Amino acid sequence: MSFDRSIKIAPSILSADFANFGAEIRAIEAQGADWVHIDVMDGHFVPNLTFGPPAVKAFRPHVKTVMDVHLMIVPVDPYIDAYADAGADILTAHIEAGPHIHRTLQAIRGAGMKAGVALNPGTPADSVAHLLDLCDLVCVMTVNPGFGGQKFIDLTDKISRLRAMIGDRPIHIEIDGGVDPVTAPLVAAAGADVLVAGSAVFKGGSVDRPEVYGDNIASIRKAAASAQ
Repeated sequence: MSFDRSIKIAPSILSADFANFGAEIRAIEAQGADWVHIDVMDGHFVPNLTFGPPAVKAFRPHVKTVMDVHLMIVPVDPYIDAYADAGADILTAHIEAGPHIHRTLQAIRGAGMKAGVALNPGTPADSVAHLLDLCDLVCVMTVNPGFGGQKFIDLTDKISRLRAMIGDRPIHIEIDGGVDPVTAPLVAAAGADVLVAGSAVFKGGSVDRPEVYGDNIASIRKAAASAQ
């Protein structure tokens, strides 16, 4: 993975047709998705249950871009190697999920993946100040994690603070939650470059009407790019 700060759209397959993941992944990539975002939830750290390592491994052959795996689970460390084996390019763990986030980030990189750290809406930007040299991505949750389709929480001040803290380090700022053409320019102007979008990408489309995905992705990208 090369690094740049251009806007990247990462559709969350949590909003895709669960009976047709392979075709859905191929469709969003063909229609302009830069990354494919996979939300892993355990029903414990967050109130929902989604994908384990075997499912993620099954997605891998269909992903030709970047497989961005977001762990909303606790504990994280016992599963790092399993998600590496499943083919994750980026593995993101929540700072709130365990007592030793330094060890977790080191282990993710040690397993050959890019390391991300995620922050819940109530967690301040300063909590990652001593982690920046250990991570490749900071994910700012702009909804409380656990479900798709929630209303965006405006955390642009927090994003701006992170952007200033990161400086010229090659670290992505990813926004996850409520991203659409209205909110995308707000977070892009604050310094975000990776935008996770679920319902805003998949609404109105299907594998039989993939051009709708393309239109939705283009609308979000255009709105965000206008604010950078």
